[in-house]
Amino acid sequence: MKYFRSMSQPAKTSPRAATASDSTESPAGTKAAAQRLKMRRELAAAAMELFATKGYEATTVDEIAATAGVARRTFFRHFRSKEEAIFPDHDDTLTRAEAVLDVAPAHEHPLDTVCRGIKEVMKMYAASPAVSVERYRLTREVPALREREIASVARYERLFTRYLLAHFDETDHHDGNDDPLLAEVAASAVVTAHNHVLRRWLRAGGQGDVEAQLDHAFSIVRKTFGTGIGAGRTLSTAPSPAPAAPAQVRTQGEVLVAVARTDAPLDEVMRTIEEALRNKQ
Repeated sequence: MKYFRSMSQPAKTSPRAATASDSTESPAGTKAAAQRLKMRRELAAAAMELFATKGYEATTVDEIAATAGVARRTFFRHFRSKEEAIFPDHDDTLTRAEAVLDVAPAHEHPLDTVCRGIKEVMKMYAASPAVSVERYRLTREVPALREREIASVARYERLFTRYLLAHFDETDHHDGNDDPLLAEVAASAVVTAHNHVLRRWLRAGGQGDVEAQLDHAFSIVRKTFGTGIGAGRTLSTAPSPAPAAPAQVRTQGEVLVAVARTDAPLDEVMRTIEEALRNKQ
């Protein structure tokens, strides 16, 4: 897969993510974003508390809002449903992951960029190990929460697949070219490696050096897919030039005729002529 870097073609950003990024450019926007995230986390904490004590099915949106000390309409300004409420950070984390891709240095391997991007997700979980462990327990017990988590993971996978697809020369697409398949499989492998390490860390109660474990998993992905992605391989089917044929000599009376390819080494041609002259003496 022949990759290129183009400052005019950053990873595509969703309208929602672009709005979030634009709002943080000013001090007022930064403050508003911080307040929004604070409220989302408070609602999430209330939802998790109620899910743990009353059960997911028995908990209502009104109860979550009341526990958080806000009105029902405030809840729906932040979340569309109660199952979405225990994942308050995914929108902001997706925006941060996109930012990593957008400002990646030109010399960096695209697969390494994707690995750095998904580390933003791990940072989100690692910032509050106890909350993350409890959320993991709930998602394992409640199918609706598990489905919501799967939907969140799919957003990251689409982001990274789009990024890898955007960083090889599309003019090289042709029948039989497996580069798009390789990009999608590689993006899935990065997400799968991250999720494998994350689940193992959560099952261990949020203990251990998760960053080192993640780096090890990524090294395996890089070793497996790195030789195919961005490795400088070309899709050209032009035949390699044939090796130069050795110079040939034939004699016609007192005339010595030497025949050689125009790209034959000069010293080879001269040695052939000299040998032929010696044999004539």
